[in-house]
Amino acid sequence: MLGFQDSGKLLMLLNGGEERTLEEIVLDFNSKFTHSLEFYACSALDLLLTEPKEKLLNQTQRLIAFAIIHQAYASQHPSSNPFISKLVDVACDEEAEKYERAFILQLLGSSSTMTSKELLKQTAADYIRNFNQSLHSFPPHEHLLQEYCSKNSPESFKCAFKENPVKNVIPDPDFPDGCNIDSSEFDSQSGVTSKIGSGDRAETIGGLLTTLSEEGLGPQWIRPFPPRLPITYGELLWLNPEVNHELLWDYGMCADTSRGAAVRELIAKALKGSLVPAQQEQLLVELSNDPKLVYHCGLTPKKLPDLVENNPVIAVEVLNKLVNSPEISEYLKVLANMDMSLHSMEVVNRLTTTIELPTEFLHTYISNCISACESIKDRYMQNRHVRLVCVFLQSLIRNKIINVDDIFIEVQAFCIDFSRIREAAGLFRLLKTLE
Repeated sequence: MLGFQDSGKLLMLLNGGEERTLEEIVLDFNSKFTHSLEFYACSALDLLLTEPKEKLLNQTQRLIAFAIIHQAYASQHPSSNPFISKLVDVACDEEAEKYERAFILQLLGSSSTMTSKELLKQTAADYIRNFNQSLHSFPPHEHLLQEYCSKNSPESFKCAFKENPVKNVIPDPDFPDGCNIDSSEFDSQSGVTSKIGSGDRAETIGGLLTTLSEEGLGPQWIRPFPPRLPITYGELLWLNPEVNHELLWDYGMCADTSRGAAVRELIAKALKGSLVPAQQEQLLVELSNDPKLVYHCGLTPKKLPDLVENNPVIAVEVLNKLVNSPEISEYLKVLANMDMSLHSMEVVNRLTTTIELPTEFLHTYISNCISACESIKDRYMQNRHVRLVCVFLQSLIRNKIINVDDIFIEVQAFCIDFSRIREAAGLFRLLKTLE
């Protein structure tokens, strides 16, 4: 393959058809390209000449390319030139320009009008201007093929280019036929192409020279992927993260989990019975130092009633820490529907002073408390619970935790039903003062 600088040199030679003779260009080619690069340079020129329709090379550039391809192997037998069949095919192509066919025949020495040495003494542009078709004859393809593409026998010659691959250069379907592309200037010092007009032919050719391959786009050997072997137990899996997958790092690895274990152990004890003051203090300190431990302490909404009944102070602290948890609504739902008790009312009352509880939760809890009082059969226990509820409601009303208008009718009926109890009568008088 040609590098960027080599392609720039080759493009500069192709652009010299107006002022430099073909002999000068060929000598310049031999001096700038070593023997190891000659074949790659000629291969690139051959591929640029292959495109038959919207030609990448203009008239003078094509003649220069033909001259370079021929003269690069002029010291050898014609059949040793790997591009000889290309020259013969163009010379016999009836759709090709007559001056091109005559030019190649003169290079090959099959024309009597001018020798190859005389031909190279002029510029490509002069040759096109002075071309006279009547002075030339065009021999048949078989004659030229037998003369130039055979060394010992026709079978001994093997062309370096196969016709199986798809050619690298294909016509642009959006480019109209016969459209004239403006020329471009090439800076020989920097190897950079600059556009003069709207076209960028030189830039396109320069890019192709560095990317074209003489093999073309060959057909692929399509075969199915071999099946995967089954994954055995304990085998390590190879991860292939895609764009939409991000590997997450567990920063808790190798961290000290002793505090978390202590909190889980204390919570487990708190669900079964009251903690001693020392254990209660230890648990509150641990939760205060690391609020995230509450998410790993083993408490679930289903277990909350046990914690409320056995350790209401711990329950209040845990619910305060869980206020931003997505499951806080589940915890409150369980709290609102659990059996009414002194401890549950204590927990709700303390929560109202620390966080803003949903209005729906408070209304549900109050309604359940009233219903629980009405369903108690034991007169002593009923009176005791009514007193607790009345004191609880008075606290909520005086602290303006609830809006009395939302529950006025239900609470007023409750006070009338239990008017024999002093606390219910006091709650009723408080409601009247707020009307």
